[in-house]
Amino acid sequence: MTGQSGAVLQADGGVPGVIREFVREALRSGRADSVLVPVRVPSGESFAWILTDDDSVVAGSTPVAPVMPVQGARALRSLSRKGFGKGKVLAVMRPCEIRAGIELAKLGQVHRENLLLASFDCPGAIPLRDYLSDPEGGDRLFGGMLETWEQGGNVKPVCETCIEFSRVGSDIHLCHLGLPGGRVVALSAGAGGDGLLGDTAGDVGGELSAWQEEIQAIHASRSKAREAAAAGTLESVRGFEGMQAVFADCIGCHNCQSACPICYCRLCYFDSETAEGAPGAIVETAERRGGISLPPDRIMFHTGRMTHMSLSCVSCGQCSDVCPVEIPVAEVFGSVADRTQKAFDYHAGDESDDALPLRQFRKSELQGISEMVKDAEQAVHGDG
Repeated sequence: MTGQSGAVLQADGGVPGVIREFVREALRSGRADSVLVPVRVPSGESFAWILTDDDSVVAGSTPVAPVMPVQGARALRSLSRKGFGKGKVLAVMRPCEIRAGIELAKLGQVHRENLLLASFDCPGAIPLRDYLSDPEGGDRLFGGMLETWEQGGNVKPVCETCIEFSRVGSDIHLCHLGLPGGRVVALSAGAGGDGLLGDTAGDVGGELSAWQEEIQAIHASRSKAREAAAAGTLESVRGFEGMQAVFADCIGCHNCQSACPICYCRLCYFDSETAEGAPGAIVETAERRGGISLPPDRIMFHTGRMTHMSLSCVSCGQCSDVCPVEIPVAEVFGSVADRTQKAFDYHAGDESDDALPLRQFRKSELQGISEMVKDAEQAVHGDG
């Protein structure tokens, strides 16, 4: 880890306090003209993304929030879909939020000009439903997780097996896992990060050995757990009957689509007039089948959405977090996405200039796609 450019940070208030002070200094020094950070809403029960250049607002912000009411990439898309102004914006986000933002940038939904991204070691996020039932208790739980990294079953299920919890494609990463005494190391990833650090930058490689060891250990442990969980999830949704069983309680609210950062279509097909079944056709189908479940086409909605966004899914868990009937949407979609991305040798959230698979066709890929289809048919229908 020698030769790593960065700076050692320390301030009051533990890790959140150090990160907050780093953001304030970036604003005060003019290295950022405004910042995008979560701020607790007046009721105290949730958080909202705020774009501000007011130091007093940043001083009261919660850059490391215990929950994710809105996935940060959605805020980035709202802010930058049509481009930025001249000022530099610093956004402090979880790794999964930054990865989703990078995917949206490849899809032309986020513009990176004048945008600086800061990530941090993320211990996970508390399910929104749990936090709303006891915000003060949730704050205490999350504070403990930041110190010990013991999740204790208090985070979203996808967070328990998340292997993308640390350094991602951000301009600067705020390392704290395994470091003593509330210390944080701001690790630069290039010119953008160096600009944020200014003359405080130096070689921090010697500070990061404990951090690197912790990252590797957690990654190894979670990788095994992730594979085991995915195998069980994929078995549960095998075939049409499996999909029906898992999504049987779906009420067709489309909350999962609305919360997903990757579902960016201005009008989803399933919300359009085209997808609305004519009353006569619904009655005819009901008569032919002896009954029909309403709303109809729930399985088609989930499989259609999965097909649309699985290459860019970052397993942030927002879809499950907002499901009113607690369907494990994130576990299903994340498990399928892992397989889909592996099949295309693609990793969602990697900061590269490569277009997403299927948006850039190469003749050499045709045979591979044919083999994938055959493998899928074999998995569904078996040897028979």
